[in-house]
Amino acid sequence: MNIEYVKPQDIERRSFQIIAQELGDRTLPEDIRPIVMRCIHTSADFEYYDNLYFSPDAVKIAHTAIQNGAVFVTDTNMALAGINKAALARHGCEAVCFMADPEVADTAKREGTTRATASVDKAAKLGKPVIFACGNAPTALLRLEEHIRQGTFRPELVIGVPVGFVNVVPSKERIIASGIPCIVARGRKGGSNIAAAICNALLYQLDAQD
Repeated sequence: MNIEYVKPQDIERRSFQIIAQELGDRTLPEDIRPIVMRCIHTSADFEYYDNLYFSPDAVKIAHTAIQNGAVFVTDTNMALAGINKAALARHGCEAVCFMADPEVADTAKREGTTRATASVDKAAKLGKPVIFACGNAPTALLRLEEHIRQGTFRPELVIGVPVGFVNVVPSKERIIASGIPCIVARGRKGGSNIAAAICNALLYQLDAQD
């Protein structure tokens, strides 16, 4: 098997060329394609071509939220670490994760819930446009769906890509059924890296427009 010699600064560009070649004649809408491509690039998993669900105008809605200084709230510090901070700063946005917040820990213990659930409740009090990126905890999605149904919190966009087995699939389907603008990895696949990849793809799309 031949080895390609690629300059370090060209590795990502070459990776996207390979992904495009392997996708072949499979097409995607122009606003969705960069997001799917970045998820494939992050995971080397072409199933994201088929399992990523985009609600109507999800990308446009996300871009408007970013332009309005949205706060990206993640359910893991890993996802938080993976979001490009320079890109956030260029658009006047910030990213936070409340999972290690002492207040969240106390609330979860007192109420017998998960920290992810308590994190959603804290995000609901931010008073700013929120893009909620969930890559790990289906309980966060279930709590988000409760807020949406009750009219107590409505993020601008939900990125629902938790990975795993327990309640993962139904939590994603509930977010889709809620009518909230969303990008969801249907099925069991996902993860913090995919959540961060989607956040970055949305930011990079706006960079390309500037």
